[in-house]
Amino acid sequence: MDKFDWRKVTLLVCLLFGVIFYYSWGQASPEAAKEAISSVAENAAAVSSKPWWFWPLALFITTFLIGIVAVLGGVGGGVLFVPIVSGFFPFNLDFVRTAGLLVALSGALAAGPGLLMRNLASLRLAIPIALIASTASIIGAMIGLALPRNIVQILLGVTILFIVALMFFSKKSEFPEVKNPDRLGLALGMWGIYREESTGEVYKWHVHRTPLGLLLFIVIGVMAGMFGLGAGWANIPVLNLLMGAPIKISVATSKFLLSITDTSAAWIYINSGGIIPLIVIPSLVGIMLGSFIGVRLLAIARPAMVRWIVIGMLLFAGVRAVLKGLGI
Repeated sequence: MDKFDWRKVTLLVCLLFGVIFYYSWGQASPEAAKEAISSVAENAAAVSSKPWWFWPLALFITTFLIGIVAVLGGVGGGVLFVPIVSGFFPFNLDFVRTAGLLVALSGALAAGPGLLMRNLASLRLAIPIALIASTASIIGAMIGLALPRNIVQILLGVTILFIVALMFFSKKSEFPEVKNPDRLGLALGMWGIYREESTGEVYKWHVHRTPLGLLLFIVIGVMAGMFGLGAGWANIPVLNLLMGAPIKISVATSKFLLSITDTSAAWIYINSGGIIPLIVIPSLVGIMLGSFIGVRLLAIARPAMVRWIVIGMLLFAGVRAVLKGLGI
């Protein structure tokens, strides 16, 4: 098992925290910062008699577990973070939504290097998609801040449940057969070779239906920015079911893609002033540490198990988003 490079991890965490503090406190007046923190404290005190440090500690534990499962499912932690934290923690939804995007981003940044070193995430597959999706995510973030919150939640839930249905009824998603790779995919170098550690077999994979896939990633980028939850729940079905990449390659590449797509959308939310360090800092630490564990489990996990983890996570997130949008 590889050793952690704690110097790089510490530097990454410090950079993330520096950006968060600068934009949440440095750009706001002292009165605005005090008002935001006091509102969080008052909400927590109104529903619980527990001490103030209980909620940051609970956030750390919760996001640590989310980080492990999110890597195995290839989704950003924000997809699970937002419904879980908004449902079980006494925080305002606006702050939770902003933190959710940063959680997805930090988990992807923590997992990305390990996925690349294990030849699971494919740069050839990711880079063309990332250029399209990250641009679209900026537009989506602006749309998401303008739309009513309940409409965004309902649309998100319906979309996820539709994707769950597609993955559930797909019988050959672990290793799709691509007999005729298209010219665009070959021109962009969207192919590769990887060794499945659970079976010891070596697979050479290609993609097809690349033009349609790239068009869908424009839509996915807009939705990623609009929902503020990352886009792993949409990346995987397009990469795996439509374009024909193996499930592990799809999961790992999706996780790597989040580090690029979510960065573009995150600045829109940061600029809106929705960051509370009391919520964001323990969440980021937990999701990053959990992601390191998830990367190691992904390398030895069986593809069929990964598929069911993806389906279970998306089903939970979809139902929760619909109920939240309906006010239930």
